[in-house]
Amino acid sequence: MSVQRIEVTLAILHQDNHFLMQLRDDFPDIAYPGCWGFFGGHLEQGESPDAGIKRELWEEIGYTPPTLTLFNRYIDDRVLRYVYHAPLTPSIGELVLTEGQDLGLCSPEEVRQGYRYSAKIQETRPLGEIHQTILLDFLAKSDLVSSG
Repeated sequence: MSVQRIEVTLAILHQDNHFLMQLRDDFPDIAYPGCWGFFGGHLEQGESPDAGIKRELWEEIGYTPPTLTLFNRYIDDRVLRYVYHAPLTPSIGELVLTEGQDLGLCSPEEVRQGYRYSAKIQETRPLGEIHQTILLDFLAKSDLVSSG
């Protein structure tokens, strides 16, 4: 019996070679609790990945980039992740966080180290393993990163 994979959309939003990350809630029933990860989420029944990422970003930060480009798909036994990227044009202060504990721009050095400090909760927290892997892949294709 084959198990249906969960389908999710994730966004790499970049500004001045930094990446917008969400400090996920500390709820034990979510993926990567208490870790830094991307904004995004599960696709709804019948929803396309393109529509899903726009909906998720609007729900979570009140912003959707004019254009989102598919970077890659990451597939494992349980999850199919559609990863998009786009420049982040507004300032962090213009975003409205409605999900998670904090948000911030993560530097390439923090991506490589695998952790980031949150001034809001005054703790250093790890990047989710898959999120770090995806960002390292993205950094390896540095021509995709532009200031915005």
